[in-house]
Amino acid sequence: MALLDVQNLRVRFETHHGVVRAVDGVSFQLEEGETLGLVGESGSGKSVTNLALLGLIPSPPGVVEADALLFEGTDLAKLSEAQMRKIRGNDISMIFQDPMTSLNPLLTIERQLTEVLCLHKKMSRREAKKKAIQGLGDVGIPSPDKRIDQYPHELSGGMRQRVMIAMGLLCEPRLLLADEPTTALDVTIQAQVLELMKDLQARTGTAIILVTHDLGVVAGMSDRIQVMYGGRLVEMAPTLDLFAQPLHPYTRGLLGSIPTLHSHPGEDLDSIPGQPPDLADMPPGCAFEPRCAWKTERCAQESPPLRSLTQPETGAKRHSACLEIETLLQTPPSSAPVTP
Repeated sequence: MALLDVQNLRVRFETHHGVVRAVDGVSFQLEEGETLGLVGESGSGKSVTNLALLGLIPSPPGVVEADALLFEGTDLAKLSEAQMRKIRGNDISMIFQDPMTSLNPLLTIERQLTEVLCLHKKMSRREAKKKAIQGLGDVGIPSPDKRIDQYPHELSGGMRQRVMIAMGLLCEPRLLLADEPTTALDVTIQAQVLELMKDLQARTGTAIILVTHDLGVVAGMSDRIQVMYGGRLVEMAPTLDLFAQPLHPYTRGLLGSIPTLHSHPGEDLDSIPGQPPDLADMPPGCAFEPRCAWKTERCAQESPPLRSLTQPETGAKRHSACLEIETLLQTPPSSAPVTP
């Protein structure tokens, strides 16, 4: 049985300007000890997916529906708020994207770190403080025994981010939802934090959902990658296979927009034309059709399902939501038709 089994997750926000379908029919499974990368432009539904798993979507205006949100066989969608509080921070932990709005400005770092240990691990305040200081040191905060007595506003943005990471790792959760965990960190600390997450995973079998815009990070950390666009999954594949041969035009656009070791100095990078779709006014066909170089007439009328196929060369299981998937299979990743 999978550690996490998400079936047909849908999240909508009912606003005065219409219904915004932030997540529309997302399904996936996650095994113990596996890392799943979740990539896509801002507004594609990545963070909302994680918040929905933890029951943190504000209602109203948010409405969360799913056929199943199974965590170790328990349907999270059917749990009460009291039952969810026992899971949050303990069995499922989240590293939030913005530490300035996630940390309480009125409480010291010690209070915010030790609370989760006292509540879930039944530690004394002294034991909890000792472990919290160790956790701050693990994520690269200098003089953690002094920093722990400070308030969030007394720390730099990078230090606040590291506090959030330490908080997410303290209870050694079964599932870690990491939402842009290394965005505010320099590359040295970033490598240290990623290594810390790998060590936790090796010791405890923690599964990780890693949300990031950094394709280099997701390439080095993830076993599988899911690409989201317009609130839907458009591609799912093992990491190496996705980088070797992306089977959705949007994925090819993302990979084409970053430099590689083989890029020549002064060479122009590819870019995806246009803007992401308005989630309150989605087109009838493929959401990526207005920006797609491979589009045909039927792309504007038919909404492509997420199709499953086996890649002939590797035998890997792939999924892609593209009506022209056969054409993409026969086209090298570096090739693309002229953008209309």
